[in-house]
Amino acid sequence: MSNFLDSIMARAASEPKTIVLPEGDDPRILAAAVQAQEAGIARPVVLASAAAQAASPVDLQGITVIDPANAAQNAAYTEQLYALRQAKGLSLEGARDLLRDELYFGVMMVKTGDADGLVAGAAHATADTLRPALQILKTRPGVALVSSFFVMVLPHSELGAQGALIFADCGLVQYPDSQQLANIAISAAQSCQSLLGAAPRVALLSHSSYGSAQGASVDKVRTAVELAHAAAPELVLDGELQLDAALVPAVAAIKAPGSPLAGAANVLIFPDLDSGNIAYKLTERLAQSEAYGPITQGLAAPVNDLSRGASVEDIVGVIAITVVQAQG
Repeated sequence: MSNFLDSIMARAASEPKTIVLPEGDDPRILAAAVQAQEAGIARPVVLASAAAQAASPVDLQGITVIDPANAAQNAAYTEQLYALRQAKGLSLEGARDLLRDELYFGVMMVKTGDADGLVAGAAHATADTLRPALQILKTRPGVALVSSFFVMVLPHSELGAQGALIFADCGLVQYPDSQQLANIAISAAQSCQSLLGAAPRVALLSHSSYGSAQGASVDKVRTAVELAHAAAPELVLDGELQLDAALVPAVAAIKAPGSPLAGAANVLIFPDLDSGNIAYKLTERLAQSEAYGPITQGLAAPVNDLSRGASVEDIVGVIAITVVQAQG
């Protein structure tokens, strides 16, 4: 286990939160719920059919398990979901139908305060996992955009925050415009502070450093930097920067003299989803780094997506990260 995950697990255990796990038909989810409870990092609530509970390969004694099809909360959740979405054309019967979906039921648990966060995605695509959260929870006050990030932990490296960096957005916003890039940068800075415990140093990346190249993509990043400075003048944030100018002090002195980052960024903002997704996977595979994410940022309460190939240990790690987000 990395120092990063050790720290997250300890922080989660210091103030456990109730985390709902909607995919209780998946044995990995059941095993992760048991491990999370035994480690004292969360109070897991598993949503599982009666058949899944009966066939569970692990002992669920002591774990709260709810079958959404027969839950006592159904009537109240139906009324509340209808009230939230009737302006969008949702009928009372439609609300009742939606709550048969364990993801909608789980998000309503978070919305009503019956849970502090949600972890899903082991058996669902990202769009299906996040759709109920975007419809019901919406964004945190003062935040205009939901985005995502990865925590990349590089072994035996002093880059970033003692080897840990935030990469954003690598999983959600496909082609951000300048305003969206600025929003992603500000949210990622807050995520750096809360999860890494480090003062954020944010680099907006490009194939250009300080005007070394021209073009629409470079202009987009430059404008994003201006917007981010205007919205959060207290942030140490710079761009447009090539990756080496963001991370290597000697290169920054040549390519970006006077940069407030001075080649010591710990938050990297990519100009589009293609570059961000490729970068995190290259870093994970070629640098043999640990990749934690995609972690969602900007929602009114934490909802996090799992890879469908996630291991039990991966799921426990995301549960711990979700607890720390809920603490904040």
